[in-house]
Amino acid sequence: MKKYLFLCLFGVIAIALASNIGFNKSTFSSGSPNNRIEEVRKFVSENGYNEKFAFFVDFSISSNKYRFFVIDLKSGKILEKGLVAHGSGSESGKSNGKLKFSNTDGSYCSSVGKYVIKNSYSGDFGKAYRLIGLDNTNSNAFSRTIVLHKYSKVPDNETANPIVLSLGCPMVSPSFFSTLEKYIDSSEKNIILYIYD
Repeated sequence: MKKYLFLCLFGVIAIALASNIGFNKSTFSSGSPNNRIEEVRKFVSENGYNEKFAFFVDFSISSNKYRFFVIDLKSGKILEKGLVAHGSGSESGKSNGKLKFSNTDGSYCSSVGKYVIKNSYSGDFGKAYRLIGLDNTNSNAFSRTIVLHKYSKVPDNETANPIVLSLGCPMVSPSFFSTLEKYIDSSEKNIILYIYD
């Protein structure tokens, strides 16, 4: 009987560990999140940006899975997660299943790198936030009008199939946009958005 109970307990622990590992893989499938968090911690500290939290987008994850994360920079904890669309040019230019990225105007591609989230304005999709690219890979973001905005056809939850495409902007659901809006509008310092693959 004791042996049976031990085996049952061992099985429950094994399943719990496997579930946790699966969650980590589906959340951060590319490299160690701690390395990226540490990089952003250092960057925001040296440049006067918000040191409490930052936004991370992992484009190595499929668009129908959660890949936009609000991360607590102190603890490394995920505070919020949602779906986010990538550019149609990134999809059509795929190579070996990997998205294509470009900093070129008219490419309709997403661009990887660090962005600072600036002021909001009212555009074609309602309220949106201007993004300034801080790396060579996304330095044309402002001139390309790459912004953080909402779109009604982006679902709130994970789906079976890939979601809609943007023209290069990180595009989220109206509900998730409202969540992000609270973080952005209440922040005394500019927030960093880090897009990577």
